Amino acid sequence: MINFEGFSLSQNLKNSLARMNFTAPTPIQISSIPLALEGRDILGSAQTGTGKTAAFSIPLVELLSRSKQGSALILTPTRELANQVIAVIIQLLGRNNPIKAACLIGGESMHKQLGQLKSRPRIIVGTPGRINDHLDRKSLKLSDTGFLVLDETDRMLDMGFGIQIDRILKHLPAKKQTLMFSATLPEEIVRMSAKYLKNPERVSMGATNVPSIKIKQEVIHIQQEQKYPELIKQLQQRTGSILVFVKTKHNSKNLAAKLCKEKFKADALHGNLRQSKRTTVMSAFRNKKFTILVATDIAARGLDVPHIEHVINYDLPQVAEDYIHRMGRTARAGAEGSSLSFITNSDREKWNAIERLLDPTKKKENFSKGRSGSGGFQRDYKNKRRGGGRDRNRGGKPSFGRSRSAEGFRGNKPAERSRENKPTDRFRGNRHSEGFKPKNTEGFKEYKPREGGEKDYRRKSDREKPKFFSKKSNDFKDRNFNTGNRKNYKNKESFN
Repeated sequence: MINFEGFSLSQNLKNSLARMNFTAPTPIQISSIPLALEGRDILGSAQTGTGKTAAFSIPLVELLSRSKQGSALILTPTRELANQVIAVIIQLLGRNNPIKAACLIGGESMHKQLGQLKSRPRIIVGTPGRINDHLDRKSLKLSDTGFLVLDETDRMLDMGFGIQIDRILKHLPAKKQTLMFSATLPEEIVRMSAKYLKNPERVSMGATNVPSIKIKQEVIHIQQEQKYPELIKQLQQRTGSILVFVKTKHNSKNLAAKLCKEKFKADALHGNLRQSKRTTVMSAFRNKKFTILVATDIAARGLDVPHIEHVINYDLPQVAEDYIHRMGRTARAGAEGSSLSFITNSDREKWNAIERLLDPTKKKENFSKGRSGSGGFQRDYKNKRRGGGRDRNRGGKPSFGRSRSAEGFRGNKPAERSRENKPTDRFRGNRHSEGFKPKNTEGFKEYKPREGGEKDYRRKSDREKPKFFSKKSNDFKDRNFNTGNRKNYKNKESFN
């Protein structure tokens, strides 16, 4: 059996691995660690839960321990992932190690982080925004940083950190070793890797767009209003820790509160929480103080909680690749898990994108057929960019307003009545409509129609009130229309 003895690691690092119960390296670690120890740049990808953090952390600690100079920088997209990485590195360093590490993330006290930097740490883990804050304050210097890790690179670029990363790289020396790791590496990320890496070794373990075979995937096609009752039903049938993904911060907070009212042990994790609160929530979830965590996609990357047994996609992700990352929160380190997704009519395009990611040979569904709607009309699915709202001049057929969201497509129920259609039986019209007849004629005055037809009933007050209201009707003068006998009221002063 392959073990860490074959990597020529220091005895201190071997002892740390033994304390962490790291007995046998994973495939991504077997391929990456020797290359990293040789000083090669690496573009690595593997399924979630396969040990990518240790794949770059082990050679990083080993290389720094061989020299008294130099430092390392690890960039992550989220605070939670940064906290997990720093925790692994501190365990690898062990006790009484002269090498210090610091975690620089947003939401935490700047004063506390300045105290960490005073100890001159050689390993810096942080998010791009806070790293740039310290660079601007001159509290952080990266001139001797010879080891750079970009963890979950695709996510950082999706979150708009590309410009921030470029700013950071200007402070690093030209000669450095760079490692890029992610669970998925889309083609555009591979092309962009040429910007950060020099003659990199491509390390890929299995298909990155395929979830673990130990995850049981389930799908429920459902109406939007039925999602919450179905969620309650599913939660009652499942045991163990459950991670529920929603689209927005507001929904995560509200859904967690509603579940608590249903006597479930639940809490929320989203970007609006203070960092101290986010840390408290994650610590309580890891310690099994509650069983249901409702979270946005900040929990989709790097969240390592081994006892998560179920992932429920209450809302589908905006980006298809995030579906794989969400499922990767379960079935960690060889365990088994399940994934359940709720799919509504408005999720059709998102789900097709996910299916095409999982199976590139799958053809795109034709949405023009749609589903049958009520009233004899057919639902019309069109791209949102091709319209501007409901057009009643087109017989009530819906058109769609502009939108830059990733919602994709949607179908609206056509109007039951258009201009050219006559009123239906259940449409009585209002008191100014042609053919209107009140149930009780008391309080109404009968008027003859202009060109024959049914009698026209209207309230007396409609004819007796001036068109322009005034406290005293004497302030108004009556004038007739050019046609018809209807009176027009205008202020007398305008005719003086």
